[in-house]
Amino acid sequence: MLDITRQNLETDLIEASLQQPVLLDIWAPWCGPCKALGPLLEKIEVAYGGRFKLAKLNSDDEPEVAGQLSKMFGVRSIPFCVLFKDGQPVDGFVGAIPEGEIRTFLDKHVPSAEAVAAEEDLDEAEALLAEGDTEGALNKQRDALTANPANDTARYDLLRALLGAGLVDEARSTFAPVATNPGLDARLAACGHWLKACERVAEPQRQPALEAVLAADKRNFEARFELAQIHFAAQRFTQAMDELLEIIMRDKAWNGELARKTYVAILELMTKARAAAADASAPASTLQLSGKLAVAPTDPVVDGYRRKLSMAVF
Repeated sequence: MLDITRQNLETDLIEASLQQPVLLDIWAPWCGPCKALGPLLEKIEVAYGGRFKLAKLNSDDEPEVAGQLSKMFGVRSIPFCVLFKDGQPVDGFVGAIPEGEIRTFLDKHVPSAEAVAAEEDLDEAEALLAEGDTEGALNKQRDALTANPANDTARYDLLRALLGAGLVDEARSTFAPVATNPGLDARLAACGHWLKACERVAEPQRQPALEAVLAADKRNFEARFELAQIHFAAQRFTQAMDELLEIIMRDKAWNGELARKTYVAILELMTKARAAAADASAPASTLQLSGKLAVAPTDPVVDGYRRKLSMAVF
């Protein structure tokens, strides 16, 4: 349990909620219901086993912060609890409500125990990959997806690892359940393009022959796309994009914009780290009391290829 003040509001509340939900209990020493609610919230925090953090704010000591939150939710009394998630105050409740109602409120926003376990498996898998233990990482990722087949991040991480290891058959079966989903997650769609490249490239030794064809005819887009697919399947991502860019610059609409779509998929796959991506996409907090949130660093190679695509398309 944390005590929130203006000094640690940004780090311990707003930024902390980017990693996991934070329930802020706004109270005062003279408030009887606050004294009843506080211990109950502490008990529930323990019972939830780290699935959310509990923080407290003394409204007498921090009237500006308490007042801004109360105005935001149209509340005039305490105890008042506000749930922060992804850097934003997203929901709240007023009064010393029963434990069952608090748990119902939390369960709308807090990840399940199974989801937390799956996320831990994914984190462990990343560490194993960094250590070179591909099989150990794959097993963790398989466990995470089995625990929650609807977890797009788990499916994406497993697909990336499978395709990176050349396990195309398992990648195909892993992708199949979502292949026809409307509005497919961009990361999974990118893996679909990578899978197609791996399936299409049956003869990677054709590269010299394709290069010879292109030396004679730069507008042979079929040959250039096949060469790009060879690079893509071999994880030579920038070389694949260089070939695709040659198509895009000469014919943006070629084959239903297939070159552009494949280029965008490679950019998606090159975007680093799930956590960095989450930080970069998280909205700025509406509770602006002490400056701006830190901006996640970008990848200069990815940024450079994004600019090249923009110049070619526009």
